[in-house]
Amino acid sequence: MKDAFGIPQSLLVLGGTSEIAMATARRLIARRTRTVWLAGRPSPALETAASELRALGADVRTIAFDALDPDSHETTLGKVFAEGDVDMVLLAFGILGDQAHDERDPAAAVRVAQTNYTGAVSAGLVSARALQTQGHGSLVVLSSVAGERARRSNFIYGSSKAGLDAFAQGLGDALHGTGAHVMVVRPGFVRSKMTAGLEEAPLATTPEAVATAIELGLRRRSETVWVPGALRVVMAALRHVPRGVFRRLPL
Repeated sequence: MKDAFGIPQSLLVLGGTSEIAMATARRLIARRTRTVWLAGRPSPALETAASELRALGADVRTIAFDALDPDSHETTLGKVFAEGDVDMVLLAFGILGDQAHDERDPAAAVRVAQTNYTGAVSAGLVSARALQTQGHGSLVVLSSVAGERARRSNFIYGSSKAGLDAFAQGLGDALHGTGAHVMVVRPGFVRSKMTAGLEEAPLATTPEAVATAIELGLRRRSETVWVPGALRVVMAALRHVPRGVFRRLPL
């Protein structure tokens, strides 16, 4: 059934154990969502996530998905769409990496890029084509403010998110007028397991706050969502700081 008022009845999560994805799924289930697919590498964590959402009243199924195996994406995701229309795809997988280590280990740096960008390009295109064929549905892509301008402290991760962000924006333009819709979500520092142990950045947020912003963005049919909203202004200013000054900022 087609999505109404921006809230999906059916949801496919790519990156099924993501804390942001889980917070979003919980929020949407509380509103309207009844069918959820959690796609990720088979693991106890994926099954635990599915059980948690089932307890909230949703029909939840898991499917094996590997961002680093793009050759399998069309077949894997095709099985989901073959079961019926999907109102929303949440592209939530990604890894932060370890900047200091990855600078010394190019293979590790490539893994960050392949997961965050190459895998997302593949899964995003497969999902977008399916949504376009349906004639409706939203692809929500978790980007990051780190992609707005490369910083010394995390330029490997930031560059992968910059590529993802540009790809998602272009994909949204390509789908304009088809009934399918792309929404890019740009959170700042999110307090989660992925950032545990890292120094907290200003305007830090939570998975639940990102989920709230995603719901509002869906209702408004937004194309870009910043979390928190103040980051839009902050990053607009930082984009124009001269490079010599920017590299001396404590970012």
